[in-house]
Amino acid sequence: MNLVADESVDRQIVEQLRRDGHSIWYVPEMDPGIPDDAVLDLANREMAVLLTADKGFGELAFRQGRLTAGIVLIRLVGLSANSKAALVARAVAEHHPNDPRSGCTPWSGGCGGVRPDLGRCSRDAISSWVPR
Repeated sequence: MNLVADESVDRQIVEQLRRDGHSIWYVPEMDPGIPDDAVLDLANREMAVLLTADKGFGELAFRQGRLTAGIVLIRLVGLSANSKAALVARAVAEHHPNDPRSGCTPWSGGCGGVRPDLGRCSRDAISSWVPR
């Protein structure tokens, strides 16, 4: 799966997803400090799902009508970076768009979230940012 991780995403999450075989563009490795709209443009160019802990991407995607391949808001406050990485990797593996068993499809123009109490993707975890 193609993913873009912005600066708010822990490096351990990116490293775990790479070990799992995903292609990830990680903003701190490429062009730290670029504006959010440039990050969203990168995700769109690469047809990648955006991983972020920054709720500001909702403004860009929904209120400004910017199209996306999907945005996953990672809200895992109070967990270690390694625990966050394990939860996000599991959510991505369980909800991959090519997996028919997936009960959640945040990768198809919508938004999903990862919460520690759920340990998985859930549309109920946060408000949907991008209409279907």
